[in-house]
Amino acid sequence: MSRYAFPSGGLPDQSGDPAANGAVFTPAYALIPAATMRDIVTSLLPGWERTRAWILARPLSGFAETFAQYAVEVGPGGGSEEPEPDFLAEGVLFVAGGEGTLEAAGRRHAIGPGAWAYLPPGRPWAIRARTRLRLHWIRRRYCPVDGLAVPDFHLARDDETPVEWMPGTDLWGTTRFVDPADLRHDMHVNIVTFRPGGRIPFAETHVMEHGLYVLEGRARYLLNTDWHEVGPGDFMWLRAFCPQACIATGEGPFRYLLYKDVHRHPALSL
Repeated sequence: MSRYAFPSGGLPDQSGDPAANGAVFTPAYALIPAATMRDIVTSLLPGWERTRAWILARPLSGFAETFAQYAVEVGPGGGSEEPEPDFLAEGVLFVAGGEGTLEAAGRRHAIGPGAWAYLPPGRPWAIRARTRLRLHWIRRRYCPVDGLAVPDFHLARDDETPVEWMPGTDLWGTTRFVDPADLRHDMHVNIVTFRPGGRIPFAETHVMEHGLYVLEGRARYLLNTDWHEVGPGDFMWLRAFCPQACIATGEGPFRYLLYKDVHRHPALSL
């Protein structure tokens, strides 16, 4: 089973170089390295017990527009009976470590590393940690469409969902937890995998906004005009139309959790 990266917290000693971690914030993209995700930048969440969170992206002028993304650490026995404060928000959870239970769609589900869950808007859910539980949580306001039902709750596992390799290669592929042609969904949260030497062989430029959290491995990643070395626990935000490409450079797989907005007409006003 893959080892899924998650912030380690802590605090460096006084001898470190504050600029050495390589954090970058631009109008086109942001790179938030794992080394910046320390104890002192966590948030406590109303309605959650024994929980702290690194908030990596949020709707903000000049930054993310369509989503918020968290890394959530829940202590044993902690969690929430009403975790989502926005009735209109949908969410995806991905478990990086630990064990717990997720109550949704009228059932209690055991969750552990590699579990992936889609949480529809306006429907109750609750979560409780049995051991220290580490979650990636992505939230966005659902965009309804007349004639399309809201998607159902869906629970899947990384190790039970096949990688769909890109045409003509087995070096670059995507683990898709829901049908990519299902128009009910207005976001996809997938896992992208590159085997050693695999690459995105052109600079992608597209309307979808991205959040990328590196789960394992190392790569060189093109963000706009700049190449960056990235590794486990690094987070990248890419504005719509920001050019991107990737070359996996490590000896093992390079994998990241990918958010993108899909299947909706662009709004014609800001």
